[in-house]
Order: sequence, then C-alpha cells, then structure tokens
Amino acid sequence: MYGGRWNPQGVACLYASESKSLCVLEYAANIFLKNMPTALSFTTYEIRDNSWIGFLLKDLPANWKETPPPESTQAWGAKHLQNRLAIRVPSAIIPSEFNFVINPLHVDFKLVRIKEIEPFSFDPRIKS
Repeated sequence: MYGGRWNPQGVACLYASESKSLCVLEYAANIFLKNMPTALSFTTYEIRDNSWIGFLLKDLPANWKETPPPESTQAWGAKHLQNRLAIRVPSAIIPSEFNFVINPLHVDFKLVRIKEIEPFSFDPRIKS
C-alpha cells in the first residue's frame, strides 16, 4: 500500500524480523503511537531455507539506511523479489540483525506456514 525500504508503493511485500524484539523496534520506528491499534499479535512464519536469499551490508546500495527510504533501495528490493519468495536483509535499526521481506505474489507463497499467532500488547513507554 505504501511501500517501504525494500519495495516501492504497488509492490506487495510482508516485512518480518528474525526476533520479536527486532519486530517491535521496526514497528515502533514506522508507526505513530496515536495510530497504533490496541489489538496486535506476533505471527511466526515457517519458510523453507532454500526459498530465500540473504544479503550482507556489502551487497546493499550505498544509501540503503537513508530515511525516508530512497528509491534506489526500493528498486533494488523489488528487483531481487521478482523471482524469489523472500530476501533476508540487515535491519536499518540494528544492521547486525536481519529482516525478511516476503513476496506474497510468488508461486511458492502457498508453502509459507503460520506456526503460531500470539497476542501482543505494545508498551507505550517505548514511544513516549
């Protein structure tokens, strides 16, 4: 709907993190507290190891951490997601930790499994 660091508007993606704590940080960085829904949850996905490709800092566009995300990173991500189910990229918040960007239009998306859905209450002190 809006685009993100690794996809332009109109290119569908799901953003996920390797850990719940990184997920909370990424979410907090991208939403205003007043716009945050009260009912949230963590969804744990299972993705086959051979269905994604990982990238390191040296593989990324030079300006990948800029805010707002530059068109160059959006185009780079969209290019790498064209024929892949997912890419694993460093977090702009903690570059030594990783996010997954998942292509829900990929033919293998039907193989992604939801392992668990866990209710979550965001602690507003994180944003105050």
